[in-house]
Amino acid sequence: MNVLKKIGCRIYQGVLYVGMAFMPWRKPIILDGEDSFVNAVDFMLSKNVRRPLIVCDKSALERGALQPFFDKAEGVLNYAVYDGVLPNPTVSQVENGLSVYNANLCDAILAFGGGSAMDCAKAIGARVVRPDKSVNKMKGLLKIRRRLPPFFAVPTTAGTGSECTVAAVITDDETHYKYAINDFSLIPHYAILDASLTRSLPPFLTATTGIDALTHAVEAYIGKANTRATKWQAEQAVKLIFDNLEETTLNGTNLAARSNMQRAAYLAGLAFTRAYVGYVHALAHALGGQYGIAHGYANAVLLPVVLDAYGKSASKPLARLARIIGIADKGEKTDDAASKFIAAVRDLNNRLSVPSSFEGKIAEQDLDILCRRADKEANPLYPVPKLMDTKSLKQIYLKVM
Repeated sequence: MNVLKKIGCRIYQGVLYVGMAFMPWRKPIILDGEDSFVNAVDFMLSKNVRRPLIVCDKSALERGALQPFFDKAEGVLNYAVYDGVLPNPTVSQVENGLSVYNANLCDAILAFGGGSAMDCAKAIGARVVRPDKSVNKMKGLLKIRRRLPPFFAVPTTAGTGSECTVAAVITDDETHYKYAINDFSLIPHYAILDASLTRSLPPFLTATTGIDALTHAVEAYIGKANTRATKWQAEQAVKLIFDNLEETTLNGTNLAARSNMQRAAYLAGLAFTRAYVGYVHALAHALGGQYGIAHGYANAVLLPVVLDAYGKSASKPLARLARIIGIADKGEKTDDAASKFIAAVRDLNNRLSVPSSFEGKIAEQDLDILCRRADKEANPLYPVPKLMDTKSLKQIYLKVM
């Protein structure tokens, strides 16, 4: 990256960092513990919610995951369901969900699922309060600026942290361009953390969504927009993930470990929604938009490769993380400790049977457009430890092809 662009990026990030201190940050009200999802019916009634829109994917209905909620809601909530969410939700899915909301005169939104369901539901809520603005025109920062209807986020994975973030990630159906909508109004009002809902998550999804949470925590931690709070949140998340992810993957019935992973995903969400992410996410979003590659899987493959590419610029915070998870001593050289952390990420991926590449999934003729999209997302917004241009980003893609 040329010097002038680097200076421009750092000035933009510095101004944004100062400005963020004056923004209306808030956290969702947490409802947690076993049966907290079913008990949300009574909580909704106490908040005068009567006609919620349930946003989920078809598999959630087919496997009966929502049935206990529906049984308790029978006769007291006149709910509607939009089950058209697919991985990497699109503008058309948002518009379809909006039609269901309006047709049923809904007064609240409950997002049930992983990041895709929550992102889609957030964008539906944004369209409810901004009927004059298309989804594509909400791309970027602070384009909504209106309070959403009462919003309940029910994560069924422990990864995205979307239950506490300002972001919704949507893909344009026509161009396959995947982008983020960022607005404080998108922070859910209520987060229902019921670990029993994650019990049926298959091992590979448990693993990759867990690495997604790890990516959030690590990218927030090594960036240049941290606060004391985000550093603590990221450190706690990383420790919880290294202590619990393998257990939840191999023994999905361990609710204590699954609860710890939900806590980790939530803390990582708080950290990155304030301190941002980095090139892992930019590169992964481009792949998700172009090929539909699941976000957690993309992050898991890319994370150690991008950390290697950051080199010495990320050594100090990575060395601290290595000490926090107990794989490096205090007296160990910074670069050596940082290398140990990156090796620990690779080793964790290997133990969880996560591939080290996207073999056969990336077309070489698409590399230029993928790099442009990743560059457009990341620069100048993400306060990464080391700025990279499209040429550098292309080298990362080549290493994981």
